[in-house]
Amino acid sequence: MSVSSRKVAIITGSATGVGAAAAIMLAERGCNVVINYTRSETEAHDTARACAAKGAETIVFQADVAEDSACQAMAQAAVDKWGRIDYLINNAARTKFNPYENLDGLSAEDFLAIYKVNVVGAYQMVRAVAPHMKKQGRGAIVNNSSIGGVTGIASSMAYAASKAALNMMTQSLSLVLGPEIRINAIAPGAIQTRWLQAGMTPEQYQAFLVNAAAMVPLQLVPTAEQIAEALVWFLEGASVITGEVLMVDAGLHCGRLPPSSSNKASWDAAKK
Repeated sequence: MSVSSRKVAIITGSATGVGAAAAIMLAERGCNVVINYTRSETEAHDTARACAAKGAETIVFQADVAEDSACQAMAQAAVDKWGRIDYLINNAARTKFNPYENLDGLSAEDFLAIYKVNVVGAYQMVRAVAPHMKKQGRGAIVNNSSIGGVTGIASSMAYAASKAALNMMTQSLSLVLGPEIRINAIAPGAIQTRWLQAGMTPEQYQAFLVNAAAMVPLQLVPTAEQIAEALVWFLEGASVITGEVLMVDAGLHCGRLPPSSSNKASWDAAKK
């Protein structure tokens, strides 16, 4: 087995959205990439072609990160092909859209299914890649968390709780993965992806974008590519940062802006 001269990145949940954007960005920066999906096979191959157009070699790997054997197999596939693993982005996630006031809308099974992907799956992926990164003497991991894990406001209470657990796990893992491996997390707010659209009608989604942009300091809802920039920065920069959870939310965590002369029209439009 020869060792690739290009760095190797595994990005879970990378068929679409933020994961796909991060994969393409890393390909453009000279990485070979593992594209992971559970159901979106067509989109995963589309992402792989976009990465190949940037000069990267790819593996398209179907795996549910909730299954430990699948995590181990995905890491081994990267090592078998390229002889190394440099980066891991834990991006795969699951939710069940449910209003917070509807306590009967989430069952124990819902919580367990969400935790199994968002927390246990991320842990299993770290465990799968860590020996390879330790052996080569370096590596970097980023967990894609959520502002919901900090403020408690998210697609559902179970999702927010799972992301809070992921944040604490990130800090805890930093104590045992160093000095060879850095691990950090980002906490986005709303993002312009099909993930958000899945819980809304087209009209609700457009109104949400207007309203969400009007209430944050940067007056925008980030794109998948803008969130991917933060993930990639933690991998390729941030050389002395580990155990950090960085808010990447256009300033939402600072508080919501009240309506003003500059954004009142946006608020009024969103209420219609």
